[in-house]
Amino acid sequence: MNRNWHAVLVRHLLLLIGACLLLGLLTGHYGLCLAIGLGAYLVNILRQLLRLQRWLSHQQGDEPPPEAHGLWGDVFDSIYNLQRRDSRVRARLQGVIDRVQESTAALRDAVIMLDSDGNLEWWNPAAQTLLGLKTPQDAGQPVTNLVRHPRFKDYFEAEHYAEPLEMRSPLNDRVRLQFMITRYGNNEHLMVVRDVTRIHQLEQMRKDFIANVSHELRTPLTVITGYLETLLDNAGHLNPRWLRALQQMQQQGSRMQSLLNDLLLLAKLEATDYPSESHPVNIQGMLQSVVNDATALSGERHHQIVLQASPRLCMKGSEPELRSAFSNLVFNAVKYTPDNGQVRVRWWQDDNGLHLSVQDSGIGIEGKHIPRLTERFYRVDSSRSSSTGGTGLGLAIVKHVLLRHKGQLEITSVPGKGSTFTCHFPLSLLAPAEMEEDPA
Repeated sequence: MNRNWHAVLVRHLLLLIGACLLLGLLTGHYGLCLAIGLGAYLVNILRQLLRLQRWLSHQQGDEPPPEAHGLWGDVFDSIYNLQRRDSRVRARLQGVIDRVQESTAALRDAVIMLDSDGNLEWWNPAAQTLLGLKTPQDAGQPVTNLVRHPRFKDYFEAEHYAEPLEMRSPLNDRVRLQFMITRYGNNEHLMVVRDVTRIHQLEQMRKDFIANVSHELRTPLTVITGYLETLLDNAGHLNPRWLRALQQMQQQGSRMQSLLNDLLLLAKLEATDYPSESHPVNIQGMLQSVVNDATALSGERHHQIVLQASPRLCMKGSEPELRSAFSNLVFNAVKYTPDNGQVRVRWWQDDNGLHLSVQDSGIGIEGKHIPRLTERFYRVDSSRSSSTGGTGLGLAIVKHVLLRHKGQLEITSVPGKGSTFTCHFPLSLLAPAEMEEDPA
């Protein structure tokens, strides 16, 4: 619309009014002539509006607009051009949507779009195969109603999606699925589900191999260390040159036994997702026992080990597993803290859950090592670990125990100033304090 239609309309109206007044001057009926002229102009406008409405209502495909002149012709052409432009944009967008749908339909992984409340909006064919979703009856249903598993419900409602969730398929127990959720847009969710059965089988084979080898080595190692102890008990009858060799053999045998015990414990922890038992555990009493053992471990190094625990604050869980995890943290703090250093153990509750922290004044850990500390056999300094007798599996055990108790491990450290290992547990594990035992 390049022309100045405002000026054109004003000029046309002035010409119409002037013509009506001239006709009124000739006939002597000014009002009547003016009314007839304006009425005819209004009728023409209504006629063009009806043509526009009829064309828009009955337009099929790319049907051109009706013939018109002046302003109305420009209006018809502008609307027609806008429609063609919008049609081209829609065609491009539809092409993109079709390509996206074709590509997602070809994926073996399930792709599911959820709204901000977790209701199903769209999914690809793989979701029907892996999760059994049905089109269209499942549209709008909450995903937690269709994937009925306590672990998935807890994972989805916790809204901590940094790590994927792996669990059995709701359709087939022999299939393992991995769930990954990403937020986008207006707090909507994009969920990708993939079949990781083969990866899980390979991982399980590795775990079984390590567990079986550890179990098979345990018996011959017990025999060897038993004979070594017998020989050392009768060291007075042996050649003195063999004494140091036997002592080193016994030391390395003990270290290998510790390694095998840790490997077997890890295999046991990885066998199931939840503790085999869940009872109220008196954490304060357990920590006092762990601190006593840590004090004995410190010996002549004279560490100051301080315990600050909320009395009668209990949590539900497996006492042997929790003892193993907590003792690993406390013993590590003692091992890596210089002589006369301090180790602080704290157990408390707040609005965010239950917490255990082990703080030391040791050598600290560089930030680049912290993300990998819970990996098996990962060592910040191999020479340091060998000198302290560590197996490299302690923090891996801690991690798996916490996972089985829905907990998380937080590590903070400053090189040269010490480290703090904090275990966070949800309030759902809070248990009523155990009743005092009857002395009788």
